[in-house]
Amino acid sequence: MKSLTKGKMWIYAIGQLGWSIISGLIASWLVYFYQPDFKAKSEGMISLIPEGRVIFGVLTIIGLITFAGRIFDAITDPLVGSWSDKCKSKLGRRIPFMRYSAIPLGLIFVLVFCAPVNHVSPINTIWLFVFVAAYYFAITCYCTPYTSLLAELGHTQDEKMKLSTCISLTFIVGTTIGYVAPYIWGGLIGGGMSRIPAMRITFVILSVIATIFMLIPAFFLNEKDYCDFQPSESTMLSSLGKTFKNKEFRVFVVQDIIYFLGLTMFQTGLPFFVTSLLEFDETMSFPMFAGLTALSLVYYLFITKLAAKFGKKKLLVVAFIGFFICFGFTAICGPKLGMNIYLQAILIVVLGSFPMAIFGICPQAIVADIAQADEIVTGESRSGMFYAARTFAMKFGQSAAMLLFTSLATIGASTGKGYRLVALVASICCLLGGIFMTLFNEKKVLNIINSKNE
Repeated sequence: MKSLTKGKMWIYAIGQLGWSIISGLIASWLVYFYQPDFKAKSEGMISLIPEGRVIFGVLTIIGLITFAGRIFDAITDPLVGSWSDKCKSKLGRRIPFMRYSAIPLGLIFVLVFCAPVNHVSPINTIWLFVFVAAYYFAITCYCTPYTSLLAELGHTQDEKMKLSTCISLTFIVGTTIGYVAPYIWGGLIGGGMSRIPAMRITFVILSVIATIFMLIPAFFLNEKDYCDFQPSESTMLSSLGKTFKNKEFRVFVVQDIIYFLGLTMFQTGLPFFVTSLLEFDETMSFPMFAGLTALSLVYYLFITKLAAKFGKKKLLVVAFIGFFICFGFTAICGPKLGMNIYLQAILIVVLGSFPMAIFGICPQAIVADIAQADEIVTGESRSGMFYAARTFAMKFGQSAAMLLFTSLATIGASTGKGYRLVALVASICCLLGGIFMTLFNEKKVLNIINSKNE
């Protein structure tokens, strides 16, 4: 088997740049589009679905739809992981899925924002329900096989960390591009276009770019040059059961659910934190996220060395503590704090950048380690199912986050009280995640891998 060149590593990483643009847009603007705050409505946004806690007096329509979509998505993760592990295509086990899901994913993403009736209507609610579910299935069909390649392309700890660093960089850049969207639709609005059509055209432009990026590794990376694995013969349920028998993986999954619960609440709330708490214009979301990105990239230079010296587990515990402080500060930010609001924005960026760098690199590498160690012990390659199960956990956390966010955000909507509660809950989640991460036995996993290499 060949070793990956730097060029091939970046070809692989460009795929993540593509799907992270789309996932970043969904995370940042889906709720904003369908549950706009008072400021957005004053600038031309209109309601397309019922708003407020209209279901049992607790849940919102957008929250329930995104929750249901994520649950459907999470259920299909093991199915797609099993299909990928068992694939016998001459192209490999992962590349065929990436080739045939990229274009549908880009198209469905656009349709999510194209509810057909230009006012509140049950037709829009049904439309959103269908296409949110379709979006999550399509992104699973690309992302689960894509991330599974990380454990198979990287043959050494060094290669896996480099690959993880590359895809983390492209993920951050892709997510940051999502925050450029207001500048694009702002320019279209300035040219005379109304707000919702301008937003939709923006999503079309970014979707085309993202789809092209997703197709690059699917057509320019020969999987069989680097991966020498036989298709798994296990059924989906059997493979999933074997995966969750791994104790260290179970511990990792629990902290992952908690992490994504907190992170998704914070990421979804960022545009609202910017406008409702700090009282900036919505375009300030981009410089704040760009600042987080730029500063975290500086830390990327040291993460691999720090992981080699202290271990990935310890770095993640530190990152959880960092996010706990950052999100907690966000919960109390605003003009009434008595501190310049620009300084507050800078503090949020500084506090969040180092944890962001650590979480960008280490978790993917840890799953690759667990999958490799499990293969050594069991003799069966099921990296697709490990990443599918990890994605299942991630999406479960994200689903719960969307449900919580959309409900909490409506509390005292005109005062921003709900958004403060969102940031506070996200902070507490990170504290709990750090506690669970201390239970992960990284030494055991690495000893199994090293025993085979000796």
